[in-house]
Amino acid sequence: MRERNENNYAFIDSQNLNLGVRALGWQLDFRKFRVYLKDKYGVKKAYLFVGYVHGNERMYAMLRNFGYHVVFKPTLKNESGIVKGNCDGELILQAMIDYGYYDTAIIVTGDGDFHCLAKYLLEKNKLKTILIPNGFKYSVLLNRFRSYLSFLNNLRDKLEYKKEKAP
Repeated sequence: MRERNENNYAFIDSQNLNLGVRALGWQLDFRKFRVYLKDKYGVKKAYLFVGYVHGNERMYAMLRNFGYHVVFKPTLKNESGIVKGNCDGELILQAMIDYGYYDTAIIVTGDGDFHCLAKYLLEKNKLKTILIPNGFKYSVLLNRFRSYLSFLNNLRDKLEYKKEKAP
């Protein structure tokens, strides 16, 4: 595919992306997804916001090799023993730190907590799209940006992770 002459950045809520796609019954291939962002949206830099979990270092290295800028949030276990690491603040802050460096932003989430960021970017003509992992399950707060919403629902054939068969 021809190199796009755009300088767009993606800001990816990895937990929302991962859980949203899994709720559709498939697993995202992060390598294919990075290529998709580059080819479809002209993404030069893709930030992936994740809660840091000790023991996942190989996965984080692999994500960096795919071309993501991995940004970590410290995690805590709640009373039920579930690991939580909310990266919303980091994502919004990074989008503002880099504001002058990108043409437009792609926000990958279905979380309404990013409404304020989307509203600001739209007002400044810097919002390219909000890429929602699961079109059946996302915040109604994002409906305000209806013409900017895109969905991963119908991209399973293109973006699904498939284990390679041993020879």
